[in-house]
Amino acid sequence: MGSRGRRCRPLIPVFDELARQAAQGTVVYNDDTTMRILTLTQEARAEALPAGASADRTGVFTSGVVAETPNGLIALFKTGPCHAGEHLAEVLDLREVTDPPIHMSDASTRNRPGDHSTLAASCIPHARRNYVDVVEAFPEEVAFVLHTLRAVFHTDAQAKRQGLSPAERLLLHQKESGPRMKALQDWMARQFAEHTVEPHSGLGQAISYMQNHWEKLSLFLRVPGAPLDNNITERILKKAILHRKNALFYRTLNGARVGDLFMTLIHTAELHKIEPFHYLVSLQRHAAKVALDPAAWMPWNYTEAFARAEAQRTEPPPD
Repeated sequence: MGSRGRRCRPLIPVFDELARQAAQGTVVYNDDTTMRILTLTQEARAEALPAGASADRTGVFTSGVVAETPNGLIALFKTGPCHAGEHLAEVLDLREVTDPPIHMSDASTRNRPGDHSTLAASCIPHARRNYVDVVEAFPEEVAFVLHTLRAVFHTDAQAKRQGLSPAERLLLHQKESGPRMKALQDWMARQFAEHTVEPHSGLGQAISYMQNHWEKLSLFLRVPGAPLDNNITERILKKAILHRKNALFYRTLNGARVGDLFMTLIHTAELHKIEPFHYLVSLQRHAAKVALDPAAWMPWNYTEAFARAEAQRTEPPPD
C-alpha cells in the first residue's frame, strides 16, 4: 500500500462504521455512474465481483448509496465492476434490523439488492421524463400528466414545510395526492381502452412505463416515509462525475477504494453541515482513539470525542 493508502488507514474504521449504520436505515437510495480504472486486471475484476456475477462483465461504475438513519443521512461510494444493486446488497448484508427498508431507485434491474427484502419505490421524475420527451407531439396529454405530478410534489413540499411526521405525511398524501394519482391511473387506462393512443408511440411507451411500475411509483400512498424521487443519490453522484471530468480515471482499483473512502467521509460530513477538512484532520490526529470507538467519531457527534481527546493531549503527564 502506498503513502496515500497508509494515510487513509486511520479512516477505515469510520468508513466501516458508516456502512454499518447505513445498513440500519429506514430508507435507502442507490444509483451509479460510469467510471474508469486504468489498470484493472482480469484477476482483480473477478475478485471484486460478487459470487455468481458474469466474468464477461466489462464496465466500471461508481455507485452511490444514501441511507436515512436516526442520526441523519449517510452517503456511501464504491467504485469497481459491481453494479449499484450489488453495492447495496453488500451494505444490507450488515443489517441487524428485521423490518425491510424502503428502497428508492429508478426501475433498472441493476439497482436491485439481490435477495434482500425491501419495500421497493420508483422515482417519479424518472417516469415524468418520458412524458417531457414527447411534449411537442402530445402537448395536451402531457400537460395533464405534468400538472398532476406537479400537484403531488407540491403536497410533498407542504408536508416538509409543516414538519409532518412520516405518518402525518402519509395521511396528507392519501387525502390530497390519492385522488390525483387515481385520476391519472384511470386516464392512462382509458387511452389504451378507447384506442386514443397507439401503444408503440412515444406517449404510449411513457404510459406503459408508468403502468408497469405503478405499485412502486405510488408506494408513498401506502407506506409512511416512502420518498417520491431519487434526487439525493443523483446529487451525490455529481461528486463522482466531477472527479471523472477532472482526473479522467483512477490508476488502480486500490486507488479507487481510497477515493471512495474520502468521498464517503467528505460528502457525509457535508450532508451534516460539517467542515470536511477539520473532520478528516481530527480523525487523523486521534487515530488511536478513533480505532477504539469509531461510532463516537461520526460526522454528527465527533466534536465531543475530539474535545475530550484534545483536552487529554494538553494535560500534563502524571507524576
